[in-house]
Amino acid sequence: MRDNLYSKLSSLDRTINEPARLSIMAALYDLKEADFVFLQRLTGLTRGNLSAHIYKLADKGYIAVEKRFVGKKPVTVCRLTPEGERAFREYVRVLEDLVKGKGD
Repeated sequence: MRDNLYSKLSSLDRTINEPARLSIMAALYDLKEADFVFLQRLTGLTRGNLSAHIYKLADKGYIAVEKRFVGKKPVTVCRLTPEGERAFREYVRVLEDLVKGKGD
């Protein structure tokens, strides 16, 4: 039973299983959408690093990135896609199973 549990752990989504991307996904799961500046402050990442992680998640289809204007100021807004929400819930479920000791 424990072997099955650990094999599940090793099958965690590697796109999400990176601290910066996990932070982004968790924030968007909770907030529904957030702008780039907010995510940068929340995660403490540099602009370039945050941008790279955002586009990795977007390439996987987990987040949608939208460029908007607020007044004359450009704003980049991110939100989870339905696929991203599903992937995040599955990621959390596997971790919860590990904590609870469930192998099935």
